[in-house]
Amino acid sequence: MAVVASTASLHVYISEWENGKRTISARYAAILRPVLGVTSSELLGNPASSALPASADGYEDLVSRIESARSIGVDVVNSLMDQTELLRTFDRQRGAASLVDQMAGHLATLEEALTFAVLPDARQPVARALAGAATLAAWQALDVGAVERAWRHYELAKRAAQEADEPMYLAHAMAEQAYVLCDAGRPTMGLELVRDAIRVGGGRTSPRLGAWLHAAEAELCAINGASEDCQRALEKAVALLPAGGEVRDPDMLSIFLNSGHLERWQGHSLALIGNEDAVNSLYAALHSADPTFVRAKSGLHIDLAQAHLAREEFGQANEHVQQARLLAGRTGSVRHRRRIDILTARM
Repeated sequence: MAVVASTASLHVYISEWENGKRTISARYAAILRPVLGVTSSELLGNPASSALPASADGYEDLVSRIESARSIGVDVVNSLMDQTELLRTFDRQRGAASLVDQMAGHLATLEEALTFAVLPDARQPVARALAGAATLAAWQALDVGAVERAWRHYELAKRAAQEADEPMYLAHAMAEQAYVLCDAGRPTMGLELVRDAIRVGGGRTSPRLGAWLHAAEAELCAINGASEDCQRALEKAVALLPAGGEVRDPDMLSIFLNSGHLERWQGHSLALIGNEDAVNSLYAALHSADPTFVRAKSGLHIDLAQAHLAREEFGQANEHVQQARLLAGRTGSVRHRRRIDILTARM
């Protein structure tokens, strides 16, 4: 175990780090990165490296990179998507804070491949893989409180989805980006963006993604106080969701949604508008929750606390706040801790 300085010394170190009087050592950088949920370059303030080309005119280096990108085939793209999947699995179980550097490196690899791929048949599969990875990276950044990084990753995801001609990926990235606006205090603009995402997807989205988009619309309607619109959007989501217990969307693996997940989302939205049915929906979702979705379970306890508070059941609300706090601590979710602090202030 690494030995750190005393509390008094750390106060001095932090002041000197902030004022540029002391360089953060590799030992303290390794401790601070997962705690703060930042990349090494963000922590140390290092600009992105820009190596000089090996030759004077740079053509030799350029051709080498183009040839390297040209060699990327289906197997390599599939391997990169498998890496995204591993990062997604680790994220939902352990949280995003410890994945910042791995995710940054993964995105850099995909961006490099897309930058130097020349023809559409080479670019499109890489762009599709980048769209999925950038959307995941954006949600992770939002979870650790890095809102500008989240916004930039969503913009990257949208550009990649447009190049890949993948309206499903584009609609998904747009709808998730709406939560950045919502968290920034612009829920009306967020709702407009979700509805625009639904229009962009049009008839080219899968039923499961369509249900996901309308569930997101319902939540944003609830946040905006539009109760009737919220109910209508939930009805559309329920109608679109395929029957059965399947969770993943075969056309878009980043979408996890079955009746249990949708019940939780419905309970969350109903709790936001003060509907009495929220508690029943949320408890049903809690009892059927996949234990590997640790962050989602933390959100469920937050939703239950909010629903009990609306009914002035303060004891039950406090129990769920404590459970949520424990799970948020495990995942390092800044976003959930912020919601917990808001609820605690009301109790």
